[in-house]
Amino acid sequence: MEDVRSPDEIRGRGVRFRDFIRATVFAMLWLLAAGAFAAPRVGVVTMGPGEEYWSRFGHDAILIDDRADDPSAEPILYNFGYFNLDEPNFLLHFVQGHANYQLLALPYRVDIQQYREAGRGASVQWLDLTPEQANRLKARLEWNARPENATYPYDYFTKDCTTRVRDALDYALDGRLHAQLSAPSQGLTYRSEAVRLGAPSWWMGLAMHFALGPYADRPLSRWDEAFIPERLQASLRTVRTAAGTPLVTGEQPLLPQVLPPALPDMPDWRLRFLLCGMLFAALALAGSRYGPRTTAAFAGLYWLVCALLGTGLLLIWCFTEHVAIWRNQNILLCSPLCFALLPGAWSALRGRATGPWHRRLLLWVAVSAGLALFLKCLPFLYEANGDWIALFLPIHLALAYAGRRRFAIDAAADSRIGATA
Repeated sequence: MEDVRSPDEIRGRGVRFRDFIRATVFAMLWLLAAGAFAAPRVGVVTMGPGEEYWSRFGHDAILIDDRADDPSAEPILYNFGYFNLDEPNFLLHFVQGHANYQLLALPYRVDIQQYREAGRGASVQWLDLTPEQANRLKARLEWNARPENATYPYDYFTKDCTTRVRDALDYALDGRLHAQLSAPSQGLTYRSEAVRLGAPSWWMGLAMHFALGPYADRPLSRWDEAFIPERLQASLRTVRTAAGTPLVTGEQPLLPQVLPPALPDMPDWRLRFLLCGMLFAALALAGSRYGPRTTAAFAGLYWLVCALLGTGLLLIWCFTEHVAIWRNQNILLCSPLCFALLPGAWSALRGRATGPWHRRLLLWVAVSAGLALFLKCLPFLYEANGDWIALFLPIHLALAYAGRRRFAIDAAADSRIGATA
């Protein structure tokens, strides 16, 4: 069929078609560019310490806010600090060092409510991430929050809720966070931080101080010390982006801290421990002469406590994955050998003489405690257990001396009785 359109009409339709193609391509490129540059606002939310023992260290989480791109979107808090007490054998796994924690992605208003009700403060640090970095972090967190990926093996110092936040930020920053936080710290150690934060609950602070071994006394880099939320918060203020600008663009308070804040430093207990040790040693020496049965009751209780503590340390070393407790030199101060001293304490409590084996065992236990002091001269075996040496060593020495003196008195009495007969 013959085309009756004029040449101008044909050219006009061709121009309109080309314009349509150009407009379509431009729109597609604009949409792609908009998708590439649209990014969420990213913040790190730091919570203050709580009252429960598992919340004494404080907490933090990553806040992803997409409202700039979608006003109807709700900010999401990615929280690595959840655990399930109903998980089969959870307590057994925790004791063995195999506890599992998990990441949950919850609406901000829902997750923050628990901290408000507990009286724990909170603040957010907004981060200067590029769109590509922010989107990469968001995608990583969304993948990590899937049920099949959310669980991770927990470690008190190296794999906790804060180190997971730190590692996620380092991933988004292409390793710049680790590079800038690798410098030595201000002399902080795992022990100093754990005892500082646990000390408001006296039993928790003392238990951590006694249980931690030499692993907990190595100096930490700022990267290592970022297992504590407030330390990570402080370190983020010093980090620079690739452009040389501060990573933290602003900080915003979210909740007031109603509960008492954490202590600024690890408590200094050395003098008090030494005074207690010297006092109990003096009472043991005086009691062995003027109240031997009362002293025997005290010695039996003291040896029982020492034996239980030392056996506990030994079992943790041999049968758990709590690396921070391994090779604990407090085993020398609280020797399981103290169990063998209990029959002698029972004999003395009943007014009977103890045998020479008891005196020799007393000497071995005292020498063991003295060895803990000698190890302070060996820098390659350093452990910050001087407080416990100051407490236990004087008592061991006093009981060993009292036992030796009591044995000499009993032996002299026996010889007089034999001579009279």
